[in-house]
Amino acid sequence: MAALEQLKDFIVEAKSKTYVGGGVPRPSSRQGSHDIGYETGSWRYLDSYYGGTDFAGQETVWQDGEPRWAMNYFGRIMRPELITGEKAGQVIKAALQAMYREKRHFLGGMEFRHAHGYYIDSSRGDTEHFSGREVIFVDGEEAYELDYRGGLIRR
Repeated sequence: MAALEQLKDFIVEAKSKTYVGGGVPRPSSRQGSHDIGYETGSWRYLDSYYGGTDFAGQETVWQDGEPRWAMNYFGRIMRPELITGEKAGQVIKAALQAMYREKRHFLGGMEFRHAHGYYIDSSRGDTEHFSGREVIFVDGEEAYELDYRGGLIRR
């Protein structure tokens, strides 16, 4: 298996076992951060973020102790009268579980209907370099947004 495919498979596995899979929080790696991680073999993943309904974070993957891939993100509840942070989290987790299970990828091209909203994730690029946006619509109104960007880390 090519190295890029191994990386992509690890990212999907790590994401499905951390935020989406209800992984155990880790000690804060930076003052005030919320951290969750996963390791297997020579691979290590860490998602570290700040905030709650409005939040910013970074996911990083290391192989043999060297950083190989990262993604930064910023999300927020735009219309708190339409969706709470808890309900947005339920929509996002359900949509991402479906994406990881059915499509075995982690970038865009996903639409998902949920009782609390309509989720859309669109992106451009691939594992090497990408940017994207996820949104949740409630009653036809954009109530939540998250922008993300990332790719390979090279020396």
